[in-house]
Order: sequence, then C-alpha cells, then structure tokens
Amino acid sequence: MTGEATADAVVPAGNRFSLRPVDYLWCALLLGGYGFVYARFREYLNGYEWVIFTCLTLVLAYAGVAWSGFRRLLLIVATLALFSIHLYDANLSLAEEHFLLQYFLASQSAVMWMSFLFVLATLSYFLALFSGAAFPAAVGTWLTWSGAGMGLAGMLVRWYESYLISPEVGHIPVSNLYEVFILFCVTTAIIYLHYEKRYRTRALGGFVLLVISAAVGFLLWYTFDRGAHEIQPLVPALQSYWMKIHVPANFIGYGCFSIAAMLGVAYLARGDDANPRPVFARLPARDDIDDMMYKAVALGFAFFTVATILGSLWAAEAWGGYWSWDPKETWALIVWLNYAAWLHMRISRNWQGPAMAAWAIVGLFVTLFAFLGVNMFLSGLHSYGEL
Repeated sequence: MTGEATADAVVPAGNRFSLRPVDYLWCALLLGGYGFVYARFREYLNGYEWVIFTCLTLVLAYAGVAWSGFRRLLLIVATLALFSIHLYDANLSLAEEHFLLQYFLASQSAVMWMSFLFVLATLSYFLALFSGAAFPAAVGTWLTWSGAGMGLAGMLVRWYESYLISPEVGHIPVSNLYEVFILFCVTTAIIYLHYEKRYRTRALGGFVLLVISAAVGFLLWYTFDRGAHEIQPLVPALQSYWMKIHVPANFIGYGCFSIAAMLGVAYLARGDDANPRPVFARLPARDDIDDMMYKAVALGFAFFTVATILGSLWAAEAWGGYWSWDPKETWALIVWLNYAAWLHMRISRNWQGPAMAAWAIVGLFVTLFAFLGVNMFLSGLHSYGEL
C-alpha cells in the first residue's frame, strides 16, 4: 500500500517536525470523525469509553502527522472498511452473496489476504537479502504495508459484523485467540515498518516477517481446524471497557518483544562485523542491530507495563482483587521481570553482544509460553482463553 525506506545502510532519520497543509487536513478529518461518532453514538458509550476514544483520536492525530505512511495506511483502511459496510447494507448474509465481500472485503476474506500478503512479504525480503537486489526489498515493504492494511480493515469489518449478528453480541475484535493473533500480526508489522523507515534499512525484514508468518500459520490452523473465525458472544468477564485498552497495549508489547527476538537472530546470524558470514553480509552492522533491539525491548516493556497495570485494575473490577496469582498473571510477572532485568543490564551495565541477543530470543519463548502455553497447559481465571 505504501513504502518509504529505500536504502540498506542504517541511518537514523532526523527528528525535524513541522506541520504542513496536509497535516492540518488530517487533523480536520479526525476531528470530523470524532464529531460524527459523538453525534451518532454518544448514548452508547460511557464516560470511560469516551476517554479511551478521545485519547485514541489524539494519538492517531499525532501519529498521522509524524508518519505519513501510517496516515496513508489509516486512510486506505478507513476507505476499505466504510466501503465494506456500505456493501453489507446491514445484511450479514451478503457476505456469502456479494462478490467483493465474499472474496475481498468480508472480515474473513480480508484476513486471508492479510495472511497471503505477509507470507509473500517474507519471501520477498529474504530474496532481496540473498540476492542483493533492491526491487524485491521494495516489494516486501509494499506487501507488508498491504498485509497490515488488510488485517486492520478485516478487524474493523469484523467489529461491524458482530453488531449485525446482534447488538448484544457486538464487541471490539480483541476477545479471543483468533482475533488477537490478527492484532499481533498487524501491530508487529506496523512497528517493524516504523523501524524500517527510521533506520532506512530493509535488510532485516525477512527475519521479522518470519515471526509474523509463524503467527499466520497458527491463525490458519486455528481457523480451518477449529472454526475459530466464527464470531461468538463475549463471556461475562470480557464485557468491560478495560478490554479495549488492556489487550491492544499487551500486544504492542508482544509485538516489540517478537521484533527484538528476531533482531537477536539476525545479530547472531551475521557473525562478526570484521568477518561476517557471506550469506548474511548485507545485514546492518551488529551495533546498529543491537540499538534497534534495545529500542524494541524498551518500547515493548513500556507498553507491557501499562498493560499489566490495566489488567490488575480490570481484575479488581471483575474478580474483586488486583492480583490473585492466577497462572496467567504469574507468567505475565515472569515476562515483566525478564525484560526488566534485560533492560537493567543493558542500561546500567552496558551489556551488549551475543549474550544479550540470545537473551532476547529466550525472552520470546518465555513470552510465548505466557501467551499460549498457559492457555494450553494450565487453567485459572483466564480459562476462557483456552485453545
């Protein structure tokens, strides 16, 4: 859908920031959308949800001004979602009858396109890395933007579809493993694209897209083997405004930790700067990869900390206590302590090198168990997230 990085050399982008006419137009569009939602749906949202919506609008305004690629993505996604809603015409059965909905714009169709595009992006990035050609790398960037766009559009359409089933069933699509895996793919791709733009390198795309492709593989299995794509009503514990902020914050953290782990793989694969392995010689220098890895862990830790605090507030409302040593909570604490220790050693002791890269990789497996392993092998208050 859009692409911006053009070079393989790592050169952090500048920090100049000035408003242009297109930025004022972007903010005006968001303000108009905010006013429309307020006029149309104010009686359906409580005070907390209005605070969430207001903060989201401000964040999107800033992000769109600071990052033109992200602004274009949101405009395209909004166009696709609104066009899909128009095609539905409040009739969910049209998903199986209308050509564009059936093959492109219904939520499940959009997610399938997302999956296909991310796998193609992975192959394109690795082709560019091994061949040294610039064109496959540019294609990989475009495919990643497109996959993120289709995934995000699919989530918005799924949100609308849930209300077409019934207003009582309708909910934001971050309530089960199927939905959060889509969220993981989209957020990880967008965060990676930010680093790709900031450091002006596409050489690391194949490594990061590998973890997204792995998530796509799970998503496809979960869809076709378990029928998980079917929209289900929320269980009582999830019928809360806290879900709207706790889950996205959590998965921004997971996405950042996954990126850091794959950067760790790239760091170890490259070999010494003086004598890199020939097949990976086009990767950035180890110091540059280490810097990206550190920033990814720091960003992920910040969001995961916020998510953990929000989760405890949600638990107090749902179960009467801020912390109950439920297996999910315990493993979330283990994940938090692991990355707190990683950052402590990186900042206070200036630890760098292969050991920190390996630690970032191990951290991904710890996070993966906290996310999936607990659901598979342990039970507790979060048992509604079982496979």
